[in-house]
Formats: sequence, structure tokens, C-alpha cells
Amino acid sequence: METFNRIAPDVTLGRSVKIFGFANLYGCIVGDESRIGCFVEIQKNATIGARCKISSHSFICEGVTIEDDVFIGHHVCFINDLFPRASLPDGTLQTDVDWKVIPILVERRVTIGSGAVILGGVTIGAGAIVGAGAVVTKSVAPRTVVAGNPARVLRTLGEGEAP
Repeated sequence: METFNRIAPDVTLGRSVKIFGFANLYGCIVGDESRIGCFVEIQKNATIGARCKISSHSFICEGVTIEDDVFIGHHVCFINDLFPRASLPDGTLQTDVDWKVIPILVERRVTIGSGAVILGGVTIGAGAIVGAGAVVTKSVAPRTVVAGNPARVLRTLGEGEAP
């Protein structure tokens, strides 16, 4: 781990995890042999599986579960609140009790391209591919390739095709 990381004491790191400069991790779990790039934030109650690669400038918020062998491209953003607000109708600032986390599940061997945005409440099925810049608003079936805004199905991977 580099000198300029902020790794809170409540973080659980697996064996041989590599974290590059300027990462911010708190209250999360990172599995064995995963790699976390520069300028990545992983919030409390997020889980990263084993052998994952989280590329630079990505944001993994509370409520995200990423299973094993997942690739997250640069600047991928997960969103756990579909109607974010800074304050309540009376003008007071919101606190944790004023909103509910909407979970996201990324199953094993998924690839998410750079700049993708993943909205709360979706599951990205095992072996699926999300194209760069896609905005995922609905769940993605296993071994399905999606791209666009909103993300649309391009095709399904055949049996002999990676991943």
C-alpha cells in the first residue's frame, strides 16, 4: 500500500491485495489478490470479491456487492440512491436515517467498461459485459453484452466465447 492512501481501521483486506495511491476505503471488505487503482473510493458496507481489478477514479458506494474475478474500468460510478437530496423539505440537512440504500449486485466474471454508471437496484449477471459509458438502469442477464444510455442488449455471448 502506498503512503497516500486512507484505509480506515474497519476495512477488511484479503491476502495480497494491492492498493495504489490516493485510495479511500472505509468499512468495506476487499477479497484476496484484488487490485485497487489510484483515486478509488470504496464506502462502508461494500464488498469486493477475490481477484477483482478496480481501475482508477472509480466510486463504489455503500450497498454494492462485487463478486470474484470482476473487472471495473476507469471512472465507473455506482449510485445507491435514485432520488438524492441534500436536505429535507423543511431545509434541514439529510442524515443517514433520511434515506435507504438501494443495493447493487455485480456477479462473478463481469466486465464493466470505463465511464459506466450503474444505478441502484440492478443485478449484473455472471459473465456479462457492460460497454464503456453505458448507463445501466435495469438488471443485465448473465453473459449478455449491453451498451448505451440507457444500456441496451447488444447480444448474448455464446457458450465458447469468453468470459
